Amino acid sequence: MTEMRALTLGVHVLDVLARPVEGIPDGQGSQLLDEIRAAPAGTAGGTAVTLAKLGAAVRTAGAIGDDALGGLLVELLAEHGVDTGLLLRRKGVQTSASVLPIRPNGDRPALHVIGANGTYGLADAPREAIAQATHLHLGGPEFLGGEAAGELLALAHEHGAVTSADVLADGNPGLLEWIAPAFPQLDHLLPNDAQVAGFTEEDDLIAGCRALVARGVGTVAATRGGDGAVVVTAEQVIEVPAFAIDVVDTSGCGDAFSAGYLRGLSLGRDLRACAVLGSATAALVAQGLGSDHGAFDLAAADAFAATTPTR
Repeated sequence: MTEMRALTLGVHVLDVLARPVEGIPDGQGSQLLDEIRAAPAGTAGGTAVTLAKLGAAVRTAGAIGDDALGGLLVELLAEHGVDTGLLLRRKGVQTSASVLPIRPNGDRPALHVIGANGTYGLADAPREAIAQATHLHLGGPEFLGGEAAGELLALAHEHGAVTSADVLADGNPGLLEWIAPAFPQLDHLLPNDAQVAGFTEEDDLIAGCRALVARGVGTVAATRGGDGAVVVTAEQVIEVPAFAIDVVDTSGCGDAFSAGYLRGLSLGRDLRACAVLGSATAALVAQGLGSDHGAFDLAAADAFAATTPTR
């Protein structure tokens, strides 16, 4: 199997998920649910978990609190084979966390605390680890800013790594300008369709992706929920449908797509095949609760993609 030494750097979140939640009880009322569980998440943490499932050697870097939530997050990441030695523990700052009441249709409103993610900066980045990676994925480059993110991506490029990023925040033109200095060093940007629309103010997803490519990104692979994904470069447009599944929870599906797509790149697959693997891993995660759902590996994800109908 092709070696992939991935470093995911950026946002780490402990998700606490509950389902199915049709509404919040009034006053001090209560409601019985089917499931409540905790899961490792975030644009760096969630992507790291799925990459590890798909056979990559994964190290993850970022900041978490020196609290019980941080301890649990480290434990959950390590259970999936992610090397957590580069996570910094911040005293007096809580670990980033979300409470996610999952609706019966899989929608996931979020109650979120930024916490320690907001304390991580350029000086904290593990430059030696970046130089050793074959793939550097920035999860939430907006926390660093484009200039700092670009510096880290350039370092990865100097050592022959493939670079990628996924934005956590909602897209808007101001945020685009904040992170755009990193684009010339970014091989793959992995947003969702709403972020592309917010960044570019384009109603058409493909036009929006082309606008991001024109700003310097090598390839934009954008997810679009139940409609699958689209991959856009300066030369081509590739559309990949979503798989037909019963959705339980969409938490972490974007991170799972990123992981599958990047693992495909490491295996030398073409862009369409990378997007198909990304869509397959996202579909596997969406069938259960939490961004780490599913005991699949690369072979199982490929088999799923080969045998499951699309929408």
